Amino acid sequence: MAKTQTRYICQSCGHVELQWKGQCPDCGEWGTLQEEVSVKPSAAKAAARARSPLESAEPRRMSEIGLEDFGRWSTGINELDRVLGETAYEGKRQSGVVPGSVILLGGDPGIGKSTLLTQVAHIVSGSVGPVLYASGEESAQQIKMRSRRLGPAGADLFLLAETDLDSIERAVTQTQPACVVVDSIQTMRHPEVESAPGTVSQVRACTETLMRLAKTRGCAVFLVGHVTKEGAIAGPRVLEHMVDTVLYFEGERTQTYRILRAVKNRFGSTNEIGVFEMGGEGLLQVENPSEMLLSERDANGPGSVVTAAMEGTRPLLVEVQALCAPSHLAQPRRSATGLDYNRTTMVLAVLEKRVGIRLGNQDVFTNVAGGVRLLEPGADLALAIAVASSLSDLPVDAETIAVGEIGLAGEVRAVQNLEKRLQEAARLGFRRAIVPARNARKFSGKIGIELVPAHNVRQAVDAAFGGRTASAG
Repeated sequence: MAKTQTRYICQSCGHVELQWKGQCPDCGEWGTLQEEVSVKPSAAKAAARARSPLESAEPRRMSEIGLEDFGRWSTGINELDRVLGETAYEGKRQSGVVPGSVILLGGDPGIGKSTLLTQVAHIVSGSVGPVLYASGEESAQQIKMRSRRLGPAGADLFLLAETDLDSIERAVTQTQPACVVVDSIQTMRHPEVESAPGTVSQVRACTETLMRLAKTRGCAVFLVGHVTKEGAIAGPRVLEHMVDTVLYFEGERTQTYRILRAVKNRFGSTNEIGVFEMGGEGLLQVENPSEMLLSERDANGPGSVVTAAMEGTRPLLVEVQALCAPSHLAQPRRSATGLDYNRTTMVLAVLEKRVGIRLGNQDVFTNVAGGVRLLEPGADLALAIAVASSLSDLPVDAETIAVGEIGLAGEVRAVQNLEKRLQEAARLGFRRAIVPARNARKFSGKIGIELVPAHNVRQAVDAAFGGRTASAG
């Protein structure tokens, strides 16, 4: 007979206590311990469920394992394939999904997670093999209504409106899919766990079972994950450690553009991004994101500077904006959207100390237009010039970009892949680039763009305004 046990599990970190406490001893969060009743199955049932071909396989020498029939397959969406990663094997480069991998897709409600995976299911079912789309949030008819606007689906796309994991396992055995989509993991229920769907125990047990299915049958599994109000995947943090790849959709629901970013990827880089536009026919790929991000730029407005950032192997031109306004507060405000806050305050301190631009009585707001989040320090120089431009109310030349990292001594440090950045800038019509002096000495390419070397921030600011003053006066 199955035995029951009452435990209190933290819904934030997964810590287990036998008695209820107001504060989790592990992560320190208050009010997160919830009562869950677990059922221990009989020994025979547990052994049968745990038994898998992976556990019964004999060890093999790595030299004997071939990859001829284990190549990546494409989702048919190039922007998604780019984020999932690329593999080189025997002189051929393949991008897309690794068979047997488990991919977690998170994002705010309504941002397009289900739309993207429905598009993937349509394409893969017609080009790679059968696809099983299991939804715990919609009926089969509702899924069909949503998918009609995305174009015709393949003949081997199977829909299953079910939350019971045993039913999904049986459907996988019946259809033998190349890809399984579970929408969403927080709605699934494991029959051997008595707690409610979405709790730590249920999410962990369901993910373990789906991982076993993926590894033993070689099918890729896409999991849709809800997010909390802080923007993290709901449920235990161990969920992100269990899966192979974690993707996040970024962007505002009120905007048409979406950015797909990998925060974990066992089979590829986490530096690549995919850019999509939400339209009437689903998510459309943006093949030229730099042109899109600069399409609404006010070229003659002060406080705006274009920089060339590297997102993985792709150069991306973005507009860095700054607004300085007189402050009436004892401590002026500092705001950074799309930029690292600590790095932004460091650049402001360097401007004040090394260049003499007084910002102690100014509220400073910074932003990266288009919803892009810049993580690399190569945008420091553009940020510094944008702040100086806003404070002095002097616009920067519309055909000038700025690339460079700023140090605490006010020096402008070299960046990587400058030639790729400048090629993208020249393609979009930029004719002048303020760059680190060290990069300028090593750069020998002729791409039709003038290089202005800068050893320090003061030189860069003077070059941006052509001798005009950029101080607060």
